[in-house]
Amino acid sequence: MRLTITLFIFSVFFISQKNYAQDLKIDKPNFIIYIADDHNYQDYEINGNNDVQTSAVKKLAAEGITFKNAYTSQAICAPSRSQLYTGLYPMKNGVMANHLPTKNVADINDFLAEIGYEVVLAGKGHVKPKSVYNWTKFIPIKSEQNFISDDNQKNDFIERIDNYLKNNNKPFCLIVASHLPHGPYADVDNYNKNKSNKNFKYTKRFSKAGYYQNIDDDNSQINKVLDLVKKNNLKNSTVFIYISDHGLDGKWTVYESGLKIPLVIRWPGKIKSGTFSNEMISIVDILPTLIDLGGGNSEKLDLDGYSFANSIDGQNSFKRTKIFGIATRQNIFKSYVFPSRSVRENNFKYIKNYNSHEVVNNNLGPNESVNKFILRGAMAFPEIPYEELYDLSIDPDEKNNLANNKKYFTIKKDLEKKLNNWMINQNDFLINHKMPLIKPSREAVTLDYKTSRNNIPDELVGILKESDYLKFHY
Repeated sequence: MRLTITLFIFSVFFISQKNYAQDLKIDKPNFIIYIADDHNYQDYEINGNNDVQTSAVKKLAAEGITFKNAYTSQAICAPSRSQLYTGLYPMKNGVMANHLPTKNVADINDFLAEIGYEVVLAGKGHVKPKSVYNWTKFIPIKSEQNFISDDNQKNDFIERIDNYLKNNNKPFCLIVASHLPHGPYADVDNYNKNKSNKNFKYTKRFSKAGYYQNIDDDNSQINKVLDLVKKNNLKNSTVFIYISDHGLDGKWTVYESGLKIPLVIRWPGKIKSGTFSNEMISIVDILPTLIDLGGGNSEKLDLDGYSFANSIDGQNSFKRTKIFGIATRQNIFKSYVFPSRSVRENNFKYIKNYNSHEVVNNNLGPNESVNKFILRGAMAFPEIPYEELYDLSIDPDEKNNLANNKKYFTIKKDLEKKLNNWMINQNDFLINHKMPLIKPSREAVTLDYKTSRNNIPDELVGILKESDYLKFHY
């Protein structure tokens, strides 16, 4: 199957008649993608927060283009990264919950290798299996838990990236997947930009000061990577892309605080410094854009994303008109049955929460054990309604729900229809199943398994069977 996919890609690329690299009269550029981990969209100087140290991203923005409406379709680590690497939404690539394996689909390694690139992942993996993500090279960190407080490990990580850049002699796509500002967080009372982190005690407790300190540390790491690019004379030949995988405040949800991400791209000589774009970009659009900029033709490929290669400099309009989102509270350490889906078009965003307390009785079936977890999921979020509608132009924080306002009935029904059509196209399991339980990837995230972070009632412990879960690809 894998060989068939690769041969298909090969044939598509070389019968292509459209070559963006030739159209733009450039040599094949290198790509560097820097991915921050759990960094809120609003927590950047370029987005108005001057309390955090994000000078590296500010510098990139001053030298390139900032996309003000970029999104992931799922606000959690593995699902977001899998979209970036496959150009497919979570239902199609199979990672519709955290820690799940990707289906046997082609990925960034396959697509870029066929047009002459090496693809290197440095840092956080968090995607599987290896049979899909067959990196040319993987530069891991030694210990994710200790990385944040271990300066020697940080320095070693940068040195190994430097060694790759110094010794590489092919076009490359280097993905620097940071472990920051993800926790554990510095145990500090007040955020201090000038205080060395060597004096900090690291814990898993969340604090705003600790989160800000991790952002500061990540800022230092970005600057080191940018220094490597300059030192190795790669700045002018490299498309440098900065994103975060999703927001921290809205993690696990379809709200703007989770789905909206920063996107800054620098390409000296090709992108005018200090430019902005309000075009809507999805994280699935990045891979087809790389393919086109590298000399391939993404239009011939069966991807969910659209290339914005012609719009990368902000001069041309982009074809995307809608942003879709999905969320599940399952397969995480505090697991609940509470799936949501969303669509944004123009300034309006529609959300449907399929196991809201308003409709939970319609989701119940003959299996009493399953019913208990469906009811538990609905009751965990009693304040969240079945439908939500927001005008983001005047309500970017999604505070004023217009779903029951008759004035917006036509807009709501139109968006509901478009969301439903997208779900059918994606073969979303909610289309044909009332309220399915997602098969857990490991025991600790099983719905009926008691842990310190999944404190379920004793009477629910161990009541589910293998057959109670919907069958998936894993």
